[in-house]
Amino acid sequence: MPKVKFDILESTCIPLPFENVDTDQIIPARFLSATSRQGFGDNLFRDWRYTKSGEKNNEFVLNNPVYSGKVLVAGKNFGSGSSREHAVWAIFDYGFKAVVSSFFADIFMNNALNNGLLPIVISDDLLKKLLVMVQKNPDTKVKIDLEKQTFTIIATGDSVKFGINPYKKECLLKGLDDIDFLLNMKSAINSFENNKSLL
Repeated sequence: MPKVKFDILESTCIPLPFENVDTDQIIPARFLSATSRQGFGDNLFRDWRYTKSGEKNNEFVLNNPVYSGKVLVAGKNFGSGSSREHAVWAIFDYGFKAVVSSFFADIFMNNALNNGLLPIVISDDLLKKLLVMVQKNPDTKVKIDLEKQTFTIIATGDSVKFGINPYKKECLLKGLDDIDFLLNMKSAINSFENNKSLL
């Protein structure tokens, strides 16, 4: 996981108002042979971004220069299907720092948290409102405060709390992966082992 700390993010959003987006649509299986996490963003939503002949599909949102931002706002049940971690790699490598939906597949959510991508669950009603706002006004900004666990639509003041595993929250705030977290505890682990040997 890239060593990037996540604290407060203010950003415009890219809307993807499709439900039941699965991991094969996020990153098609034919692009899973790479051994490095870098470069997967080039093929994010590949079959939607490009035609079969390799031309850009100008109707797809990622090819629309009107939209930009580090927050992907997706329809309900995002990340279903196979458990491929590459789907998260592709989203993160493209430049997204958070994905907002009203429901995530469990495996996708865990993969996201393990790789520095913050999945935020909001209500169906707020999700629909946000999607409409972003599509009408691409300059719509949201604020994500990980420490306070709040998600806010800045223009309207709509603000909600979101849940996150406390351990994963700490890792995101400090920019740590699981190995880094354990290495940071090395002195405490050694002290515990030394004290135990004295018993």
